[in-house]
Amino acid sequence: MRDPYSVLGVRRNAGPDEIKAAWRSMAKAVHPDQNRDDPLATQRFAEAGRAYEVLKDPKLRNRYDYARREAELRRMEEMKRKARGTEEETIDPETAEEMISRIFGADDRAKPQGARPQERKPAATAPQAKAEPKPEPRPEPKAEAAPETETKPEAKAETADKPPAFGVFPRAAAPAAELVSAIVRRIRGTANKPTPDKVPDIFCDVSVSVEDIFRREKATATLPDGQTLKVALPAGTTDGSIVRLKEMGYRLNGMLRGDVVVAVRIHQDGPFRTDGTDLRTTLAVNIQDAVLGCETKVETLTGPVTVTIPAWSGSDHVIRLEGHGLPTADGKRGDLLVELRLMLWEKPDEKVTDLMRSLRNGLFL
Repeated sequence: MRDPYSVLGVRRNAGPDEIKAAWRSMAKAVHPDQNRDDPLATQRFAEAGRAYEVLKDPKLRNRYDYARREAELRRMEEMKRKARGTEEETIDPETAEEMISRIFGADDRAKPQGARPQERKPAATAPQAKAEPKPEPRPEPKAEAAPETETKPEAKAETADKPPAFGVFPRAAAPAAELVSAIVRRIRGTANKPTPDKVPDIFCDVSVSVEDIFRREKATATLPDGQTLKVALPAGTTDGSIVRLKEMGYRLNGMLRGDVVVAVRIHQDGPFRTDGTDLRTTLAVNIQDAVLGCETKVETLTGPVTVTIPAWSGSDHVIRLEGHGLPTADGKRGDLLVELRLMLWEKPDEKVTDLMRSLRNGLFL
């Protein structure tokens, strides 16, 4: 199974709307009906469908991200062992892709690709045999294999002395930490700089209600590895706001611990809809109150409030109640925008019907 993010062409921290838009665009572009001359159109369309099925489901997406990260770390660990010259039997890098395919029920198409690394080994060892005819390189890997076994108890002791804040999980101590940190420093060109680099951040979303924002309740965020943590929502939080949790991400040796970046999503299916720190709600009025005007009650976050509907108010009329919205960053509150919606009575009224008929057709005596 190919990387679903690459298939749909989206970022790894893309939101549901971005993923859905990418799927629609991809489905339209690779649909078999639009590409009848392409024999691979059906295959590409099915692949895009499988990628969307994984990314649209939060649970499947978290499982894939976790499995992908574990596969990359396992591949890094194998590279570390190969660099030290060990002759142990290691996991082939392609088996990580096979594991991901089995998790999501995809067909096993990684075996032909998995044979490639094994075919490269004879080609890699042949030049070494010609350049160095002496059979002396074999003792050197054995001598270097001992420090590798000695570092394992030290890593366990370090983890036990400093337990992570949310339990033992890969976010606290990633496998092959020294190798990963060295590779990141080499890529960024800071291998010789004394200032340590920072581990890449973790991105996730959290869904809350308008009432949660108003009461400043802590939201529960689920990380890609399935771990949950509480997120405090500061004043001024709106839909799409970013909350950064300092040094709550991955920890690698020789690097600064990464952050957890949480994107806040506010439900819009309740009585209130958000417009920044302002709120919008709908108030139904009948024809009589819309024409003559009246006073009525409107529900707010702190209880019902009396509002005055001016005479001759239509459905496009908006009443602004100041200070009844969400808390702002400066300690104030936004406004509540009451949108009027003209409604008829449940049962027909003969007098109103006759009046409307006379206005349309004229009054006959």
